[in-house]
Amino acid sequence: MLEKEVLNFEKTAIVGIVTQNQSEEKLREYLDELEFLTFTAGGQVVKRFWQKMDKPNPKTFLGTGKIDEINLYVKENEISTVIFDDELTPSQQKNISKIIDCKILDRTNLILDIFAQRAETSYARTQVELAQCVYLLPRLSGLWTHLERQKGGIGMRGPGETEIETDRRIVRDRISLLKDKIKTIDKQMGVQRSNRGAMVRVALVGYTNVGKSTLMNAVGKSEVFVENKLFATLDTTVRKVVIKNLPFLLSDTVGFIRKLPTQLVDSFKSTLDEVREADLLLHIVDISHADFEDHIVAVNQILMDIKASDKPVIMVFNKIDSYQHLTIDEDDLMTERTTRHYTLNEWKSTWMNRVGEENALFISATQKENFEEFRERVYEAVRQIHITRFPYNKFLYPDYKDAIEKEE
Repeated sequence: MLEKEVLNFEKTAIVGIVTQNQSEEKLREYLDELEFLTFTAGGQVVKRFWQKMDKPNPKTFLGTGKIDEINLYVKENEISTVIFDDELTPSQQKNISKIIDCKILDRTNLILDIFAQRAETSYARTQVELAQCVYLLPRLSGLWTHLERQKGGIGMRGPGETEIETDRRIVRDRISLLKDKIKTIDKQMGVQRSNRGAMVRVALVGYTNVGKSTLMNAVGKSEVFVENKLFATLDTTVRKVVIKNLPFLLSDTVGFIRKLPTQLVDSFKSTLDEVREADLLLHIVDISHADFEDHIVAVNQILMDIKASDKPVIMVFNKIDSYQHLTIDEDDLMTERTTRHYTLNEWKSTWMNRVGEENALFISATQKENFEEFRERVYEAVRQIHITRFPYNKFLYPDYKDAIEKEE
């Protein structure tokens, strides 16, 4: 008889601030995302704290009164972890830890922890470890406060290293070693990419948890790991896909997120080579998510950062089966109509219309809704790239409708 697995979630509190650049509504969205990140990492959020401030307190991020309030709540409710929505400086983290007696993490540390859990291959583990070491290096001082200064006395005179200096040297050496290891693997992956010949390359990009891997499985008949959690996919998966008789390469990449730690962008730049070298990008968007427009902006910003924003893009709005719009009663004269009240047809007539009829698709990867339209659009885009590259192959790959007639 199989034993039931008992999941022990850590009791967690999350913290954010409202500033001139971040409204209360925006903070609520970020804290919702932080709660989902916490759940993915194995935590259960039991309380949210937030404070209005002009700018973060350079010493403790929050005001002293709010820090004392969090400390009291942590003691009374046996909270094991407090997670801040923004990246804390080493001194802020150190000062907060002196007041609140539990684990103090920030958004960056949390994302790094999730990446460490998800890394399966040697390459992904190396990239995550490099990002963790870069993050850890300036924060080592808090770990060895009892050894920060060399003590005088018998046997302590003369040259030597304190333990903190030794640790810093070890971490720097480790960073150097990991960078060399990544360079070696990058060369191997570069050779693998060059050996794929002149096939058209298509890359799936998008925010985390929008259904890229589900779509990959549906199109490529592959078995990429899928889970309704953030960053379920870390390792790039490349599959040969054939639509009608036209072959091309489809790659599934790591998902993006708002406030993505710079350490991760730097260490995962090589993984994103698949995106940089792709001929066509399929930008997958979860249209059922309330903040999907912000997600599009975040993804476009990261594509600019990795110099891949000049690629041809097809916008694929996924999860139309889960889309639900808000409604206003006929006798309700107070509620103001916002984008949250738009139906799918109304969305199609907004800025999505300007993307171009051929460049915006509305599908459901799980229910296979509008899937034939999706296959046709991808086929035509790949075919166009292929015959531009090899004009003599034009007769091998007819128009999608002609290809269907030939099959029949």
